[in-house]
Amino acid sequence: MRKMELYVFMFMLAALVSSENKVVHEDFYLMGCSDTEKEHMYGMDGEELYHSDFIKAVGVDTLPDFADPMTFPEFYQQGLSEMQVCKGNLDIAIKAYKNPQEKMDKPQTSIYAEDDVQLTVENILICHVTGFFPPPVKVSWTKNNEALKEDSLSQYRPNDDGTYNIFSSLPFTPQEGDIYSCTVNHVALDQPQTKTWEVDVDVPGVGPAVFCGVGLSLGLLGVAAGTFFLIKGNNCN
Repeated sequence: MRKMELYVFMFMLAALVSSENKVVHEDFYLMGCSDTEKEHMYGMDGEELYHSDFIKAVGVDTLPDFADPMTFPEFYQQGLSEMQVCKGNLDIAIKAYKNPQEKMDKPQTSIYAEDDVQLTVENILICHVTGFFPPPVKVSWTKNNEALKEDSLSQYRPNDDGTYNIFSSLPFTPQEGDIYSCTVNHVALDQPQTKTWEVDVDVPGVGPAVFCGVGLSLGLLGVAAGTFFLIKGNNCN
C-alpha cells in the first residue's frame, strides 16, 4: 500500500469592509510544507501580492508597478522561520495521525495562448491546472512529441473549495502545424493527464477578394449602362 504524504497547510483570511462603498476585500495567507514542497505567500482578492522563492532564496513582490505595489521587507526571513515551524508541526502530525488516508481531488487541465496567435510572432502558452488536492503536481511540455525543458511553475494558489490551482507557462513562436502538449502528473490520477494545442491560424482566402472584385465590377457596369441609357433618352427628347 502506497504510503501517503501528509501535508500541512494553514490559511489566515481577513475580510476588510469599507463603510462608505460597502466593498468587501479578502486577504489571504498561505503557508505550507511537505517532504518536497515549501510554500509561503500573501495575496488579496485572489491576486498574489508576495511569495518566498526558496530555490533562489529571495522574496518576490509580484504586483506590477502600475498597481502601486506594497513591499514586504524581511518577509523572506519570516518565511524561512515559518518553514521550520511547519516542518515541526508536520512531524508531530505524522506521528499523531499515523499517515491517515488523504482526501484526494483530481486536477482539471486546460491549455491556451496568452495572446491572439499570429504566425512567427512570439507568444506564451499557458497550462492551467486546477481543482486538485493535495499538492504537488508535476507539469511537463512537448513540442511535436519531443520533450521540452521543464518550465518553472507558479505558486500554488488556493481555491474557495479548499483545492488548489497552478500555472505553467511556455514561451513559443507559432509555426503552422506545430503541436504542443502539457502533461500533468498528480497522486489522484491513475495515469498522466495530457492536453494538446495545435498552431492553427486562419489564413485569409482569395474567395472574399474575388467576390468583392466581381461585385465592384458589376456595380460599375450598372452605373455605366444607366448613364448610357440616360444620355440616349435625353437625345431622343
